[in-house]
Amino acid sequence: MSSPMTTDQARGRSAAIAPEATVGTVRLTVSDLARSRAFYEQVLGLRAAELESGALSLSAGADGFPLVELHADASAPALDRRATGLYHLALLFPSRRDLAFALGRVAQARWPLDGASDHLVSEALYLSDPDGNGIELYRDRPRSEWRYDGGELQMSTLPLDLENLLDELRSETDWQPAAPTGTRMGHVHLQVSDLAATEAFYAGVLGFDVVVRGYPGALFVSAGGYHHHLGLNTWHSRGSGPAAPGAVGLRSYDVVLPDAPALEAVLERVRAGGLPVEPAPDVAGAALVRDPSGNGVVLRVG
Repeated sequence: MSSPMTTDQARGRSAAIAPEATVGTVRLTVSDLARSRAFYEQVLGLRAAELESGALSLSAGADGFPLVELHADASAPALDRRATGLYHLALLFPSRRDLAFALGRVAQARWPLDGASDHLVSEALYLSDPDGNGIELYRDRPRSEWRYDGGELQMSTLPLDLENLLDELRSETDWQPAAPTGTRMGHVHLQVSDLAATEAFYAGVLGFDVVVRGYPGALFVSAGGYHHHLGLNTWHSRGSGPAAPGAVGLRSYDVVLPDAPALEAVLERVRAGGLPVEPAPDVAGAALVRDPSGNGVVLRVG
């Protein structure tokens, strides 16, 4: 297999991914489906539906779109935090009020937070599912409030004032028991082995724009000027390989294109880079490719 284009080629490429591109369903292997179902329903407020395969599809509100798919394997090796794979999936809530309700549901379930941050462009809560898979719950600030310096979007990691966030609910008389319609997969953050090779794939081959380089050991890329659809870091995984086959953690995630020509344009660049393409399991009309760290990327039309 030939290598994808170099980082310099990635930065100077002429082909960009469609600006409407986004991320979609994240598929995870878990060790105990009943335990995970309880977490995703009761702590995160998602709605579960059983699939013919035995997997579980989780959606929000009336949308019905699968945000997360859980595939159970009681014999799966435990999550390897040093391997490449998922750092966290990130559920984007429609409003700050909705994020405050999400915090309330987590608190009501007495589930611990791993952290809470103000990223300037967004406000975020962090936690982990029962198997240790990372999860971010966040809301975006309006784009008019995003700041740039020399053309680069400014992001940071500052403490989030949880009391101020909960102030959103002080005048509420009705409890929001579940994640609302309009909640979607905002971004996916991956652990990768090498940033240069990763940039060559995501920017040079798939065509995402590099938005932020300011975090040591990390890169953020997006389509259409978003702050990031993909976070890519080597903080725990530099030089590492993928987890053991079938291990708990990431199976694949979707990059969703707006139409068939946009999908074919990406696939043409993938083939030109000499990268293997195969049909995506259980996703009609979709293609599965792997990034240089072995993370499964399902390319499909929305």
